[in-house]
Amino acid sequence: MLFREADLTLPTFSTYAPPGYKFDVTPDLSRLETRERLSQSAVDGFFAIMDKWQVSLERAGELLGGVPRSTVYKLKSAAGTLRQDELTRISYVVGIYKALHILLPEKLADQWISQPNDNLLFRGQPPIEFMVRAGIPGLQQVRSLLDAARGGH
Repeated sequence: MLFREADLTLPTFSTYAPPGYKFDVTPDLSRLETRERLSQSAVDGFFAIMDKWQVSLERAGELLGGVPRSTVYKLKSAAGTLRQDELTRISYVVGIYKALHILLPEKLADQWISQPNDNLLFRGQPPIEFMVRAGIPGLQQVRSLLDAARGGH
């Protein structure tokens, strides 16, 4: 036997909770009932942010992973149950929005996403272009960048 059963167990880690967020367990987005419970409030928050950022419905659909405009319209009126990746994307958008509003005055915070940015990550393009192009990893990178700026790193 190459490995004993004890060698195959992995250590567990406590759940990371960003400042201001408190939860005991990360929501299990693979569970239908969890997604059903979270979907409507996630969609409401997402579209409120899209309005603040003045993002078109087409671009909002791209941020959600290539959701067609007709589906975006349906989501606005009745969210239904989102997929795991859509909830993940919305979670990153909410975190980005919150971080921007901690770092910048309101007007600048809402404009930042669509303004050209000279950070190497964006290569002179607006952050929203990077997030659409890079998908979930791009959303995660932008969130990490802003969280680092919030922490002074």
